[in-house]
Amino acid sequence: MSILSEKKILLGVTGSVAAYKAVALASKLTQAGARVTAVLTPAAEKFVSALSFQSVTGERAYREEDLWGEDAHILHVKLGREADAMLVAPCTANTLAALAQGRAETLLSLAALTLDAPLLLAPAMDAGMYEHPAVQENLRVLVSRGAILLGPAEGHLASGLHGKGRMLEPEDILGHLRHILGRESGALRGRKIVVTAGGTQEPLDPVRVLTNRSSGKQGYALAQAALDAGAETVLISAPTCLSAPVGAKLLRVQTVEEMLRAVLDESAGADALIMAAAGADFRPKNAAPEKMKKRDGIPHLELEAAPDILKAVAARKAERGCPRVVVGFAAETREVLRNAAEKLASKRLDFIAANDVSTAESGFGSDTNRITLLFADGERESLPLMKKFEAAEIIVSRVAAFLEKRPSCESS
Repeated sequence: MSILSEKKILLGVTGSVAAYKAVALASKLTQAGARVTAVLTPAAEKFVSALSFQSVTGERAYREEDLWGEDAHILHVKLGREADAMLVAPCTANTLAALAQGRAETLLSLAALTLDAPLLLAPAMDAGMYEHPAVQENLRVLVSRGAILLGPAEGHLASGLHGKGRMLEPEDILGHLRHILGRESGALRGRKIVVTAGGTQEPLDPVRVLTNRSSGKQGYALAQAALDAGAETVLISAPTCLSAPVGAKLLRVQTVEEMLRAVLDESAGADALIMAAAGADFRPKNAAPEKMKKRDGIPHLELEAAPDILKAVAARKAERGCPRVVVGFAAETREVLRNAAEKLASKRLDFIAANDVSTAESGFGSDTNRITLLFADGERESLPLMKKFEAAEIIVSRVAAFLEKRPSCESS
C-alpha cells in the first residue's frame, strides 16, 4: 500500500496566488490515499474557497470563522494532534513570520503550535521577498526547530519578474512528502536499494543507436516504492523521458557498459539490487566514427555479446556477499516462465519477475503489468493485472521480507 494510505495530512493554505496549486495538491494527495484536511487563512480565501478543497478531498475544509464555532476550544488542538504531517503550501512571508514567532493569531498558526508531527513549508512569494534578511532569519529559526523547507523554485513570478519564490509544483511536493514519511516509518529504513530502469542504447554511429522498447516505467515505479519504504535509493537509468522520484540518487547512463560500471559501484555496499532495466544483449562490434550516409549503400552490421550485468553481480556477490538480495526481470514473448526460470538459476537470483511483453496490457510502455514472481526455492507467485506502481510495491515488500532474515552487509 502507498506510504500515504490513510495518512492524515493537515494542509495549510495561505494568501498567495499560488493557492490554486494547493487545490491540485490536495487532489493528488487524496488520490494517493491520504486523508486531507485543509485550513485556509482569511487571505487564502481571496484566491480559493473551502468548497474547492472539500470537493477534491471529500473531507471538511476549515475557514477562520470555524475558530469561533462550537468546537473553538479544541478544534486547533484536534487538527494539530491528529495530523501525521502538516504541510503549508503555499506559505507566504507573513505566515513564515507568524510560525517563526509562535504567533497564535489564526486557526492555521494555532494548529501548528499543537503539532506533534513533521511540519513542511512550501514558500511562495514574489521577487526579492524570499532573499530578504527578515524572511531568511525566519526560515533559519523554523529549520532549526525541525521544519522542513520545500523550495521555493526559481522562475516566472506573478509580478512578471523572474526570480526565486515560485511554489514547487504539486507533483514535487507530493514526492517530498512521500520521501519524508517513508524515512520515518518505512520497512526499509537504513537499507540501500539500487534499482535500474530503461533500455540501454548502443551506438551504431554518432547519430543512431541500437536499443529496445523499454520505457523505464516499471523501474521508476520500483524506485518510488523503495523510497516509500524508507530506503536510500539509487536509480540507475538508461535514457527515458520520465522524472526521477524525489529523494532518489539518479545516475544517468546510456550503454550497457556504463550501466555495468554504475551497478557494480553502487551495489558494492547495497542491501539489494532490483535489475528492472532492459540491458542490451548484443551491441555493434564496431561503431562507425562518422554518420553513415545513405549514398554509401547499406552498411554491414556485425554484432557482439554485450556485458552481462547480472552475471557480474552474481560473481561479486559470491565473493563479497553484497548485495544481499538480487532481483531480476525477464521480459519474454514466448515460453515466459521457462525462460525466466533458466535466467533465475543461471544468474543466481533470489527471485525474478517474469512478464509477457507481447501483450498490450503488460508490454513496454503500458501503465499496467501482469507479473509472475519465481523464487530460488521453487515457489511461484502470480500477480493479477495491476498498475505498475502496485506491482512495484509488492516486489519491494518481498525484498524487505528477504532482508529481515539476512544480516546487513556491514555485519558480514
